[in-house]
Amino acid sequence: MTLSLDIANLAALYARGETTPEATVEEVFARIGAKGVAPDWIALRDKANVLDSLRRAPHGPLYGIPFAVKDNIDVAGMPTTCACPAFAYVPVRSATVVERLEAAGAILIGKTNLDQFATGLNGTRSPYGIPASVFNTDYISGGSSSGSAVVVAAGLVSFSLGTDTAGSGRVPAAFNNIVGLKPTKGIISTRGVVPACKSQDAVSIFALTVADAAKVAEAAVAFDKDDCFARADAPPFAVETAGRPLRIGIPNAPLSFFEDSEYRRLYHHTIDRLAGLGAEITPFNFAPFRDTAAMLYDGPWVAERLFAVDDMNDDDLHPVVRDIIHNGRNKSALATFESFYRLAEYRRAADAEWNRMDVMVLPTAGTTYKIADILADPVRLNSNLGAYTNFVNLLDLSALAVPAGFREDGIPFGVTLIGRAFADGQLAAIGDTLHRTLDGAKLGATQAALSDAAPVTPQPATKKKTVEVAVVGAHLRGQPLNSQLTERDAIYRETARTAAGYRLYALPGTTPPKPGLVFEGTGPGAIEVEIWEMDEAAFGSFVALIPAPLGIGTLLLEGGRQVKGFLCESHAVRGAEDITEFGGWRAWLGRSAVA
Repeated sequence: MTLSLDIANLAALYARGETTPEATVEEVFARIGAKGVAPDWIALRDKANVLDSLRRAPHGPLYGIPFAVKDNIDVAGMPTTCACPAFAYVPVRSATVVERLEAAGAILIGKTNLDQFATGLNGTRSPYGIPASVFNTDYISGGSSSGSAVVVAAGLVSFSLGTDTAGSGRVPAAFNNIVGLKPTKGIISTRGVVPACKSQDAVSIFALTVADAAKVAEAAVAFDKDDCFARADAPPFAVETAGRPLRIGIPNAPLSFFEDSEYRRLYHHTIDRLAGLGAEITPFNFAPFRDTAAMLYDGPWVAERLFAVDDMNDDDLHPVVRDIIHNGRNKSALATFESFYRLAEYRRAADAEWNRMDVMVLPTAGTTYKIADILADPVRLNSNLGAYTNFVNLLDLSALAVPAGFREDGIPFGVTLIGRAFADGQLAAIGDTLHRTLDGAKLGATQAALSDAAPVTPQPATKKKTVEVAVVGAHLRGQPLNSQLTERDAIYRETARTAAGYRLYALPGTTPPKPGLVFEGTGPGAIEVEIWEMDEAAFGSFVALIPAPLGIGTLLLEGGRQVKGFLCESHAVRGAEDITEFGGWRAWLGRSAVA
């Protein structure tokens, strides 16, 4: 029986002593040799080097699990090419996400092919060759994370990393019958990832099952202070049971399947399967999401792609990639701000639609294409592939692509579950359940049965008791004592202002400088505070750090809401400078610096 590389299976075999990580590495290299390195891989590690690193690998939750990374993600000592030989460089440090996975015991096998500079959804834009669908080599694999999807679907590695700006972690999953996790932006570090659109990029995970993708996400998700787009307010990744009744949103107007009647049938069959699971099918207005999708390449974000390649020689770029990226030079500052305003309007309209549904389900792509057709019409057909993916990152949403059947000609179809930011764990529970309603489902293009693979394990819905605390000075974001909050996993919730009656003073002789907030009953109030949330145990240790004359009391905010927050003993502000008129500590610090 052929060895299945799904993570749960390998972990169980290792635990029972029925195989070893070394044997798995030997099997992986044998399979790669049989299929061929090109065009799926750009670079492989030497097998002896991999086996040596295995001997030093930590015995963590991913111990002995082989994986690959898209070649716009840094691996120390291996060239990063972005599928452009002239761009290649050798980093001395791996990307943060690679470091975290290796620290969990995962074993890197090599780096995979991609649409050059992660520009495309089809997989045909690389000088290293064109990875094809594992089900029919006449058809595209999907991109830009083409090689990463193919090596998982072919059973060459257990999981892989891609990147996803416009759908590159979802479209290749759909075309190769695997799972593609596109996490909420900022929860997996992008430090060490060559950006496509830095403000919109996400590292994605390809796996054979949702359970495997979740296992990898548990190790990969963490706040990274070296990533300027990392989300300090992100919770750890955990599979969560979805609420009941589950409201599944589907567009209230017909979708375009670009004359692909089989994909249309499979999509509606998926909706029927969800209804059969007890979900409430709820129509919603897709217009703001559709209009946002159209902005990604028509708007200023295409100019972001110049960041990585602006000093490249045009002759070194793939012609289609070159034309797309150069179009970014035509974006004016005025047009950029107009797009930002329009996006804000679409986001407001989209937010209203989320009141109707818990999860949105769309076809990952409306159709697929043969490689020859894409090469003949590369821009228009590629645009069709992003119709149901392009809006997700612009609207700060989470997404999970899962297999959803096959056309009669054997080409796979997939759907994407889309949720609000940080709904990643709930999507995993729903996606795994949906995936398992497929009769006789296999893992990728292998013969391993999904029914034999482990399902996800949702965490019990237990909510910790938390406390909201208002900070006013040195604990604000960016201030010297803010780490006392972040070290306790406190989450920033909002910025607010105090009610009338409060005054703010600059306390003399404090290190670092601190203000004192005092309720005198006559002050104008409206002092800026930040509201942070932490669990009760962390709150207790936080309060223990607060020196006199400061303490924690109950603050009254504008609108009448009460929260715990910093207050100062009144005797300490005698003779101190009254800075109430500045409306907050930051404003006073800024004004002092100018003065």
